[in-house]
Amino acid sequence: MIANGVQADQIPGLSWQKARASLNNGNCVEVASLPEEGVAVRNSRFPEGPALVFTKAELAAFIHGAKGKEFDHFVA
Repeated sequence: MIANGVQADQIPGLSWQKARASLNNGNCVEVASLPEEGVAVRNSRFPEGPALVFTKAELAAFIHGAKGKEFDHFVA
C-alpha cells in the first residue's frame, strides 16, 4: 500500500480531480483513486507536496459527515 504522506508527484499514473466549485482560484484539494483501493488527497497549490492516503471507507465517512454539516464550524 502507498504510505500516507508520500510526495504526491512520486505516485505514478494518477489522474487527479478537483471540484468544479474550485473555480481555479487555488483554494481546493484534489483527489485520485489509488491502484490498491485507496484514495489520495493533495493540496492543489502544492501538487508535488505530500498526499494523504485514505481507504475508500474512511473517505466515505468523511464525505458523509461533510454532507451532514458536521464540519461547517471550521469555515464559519
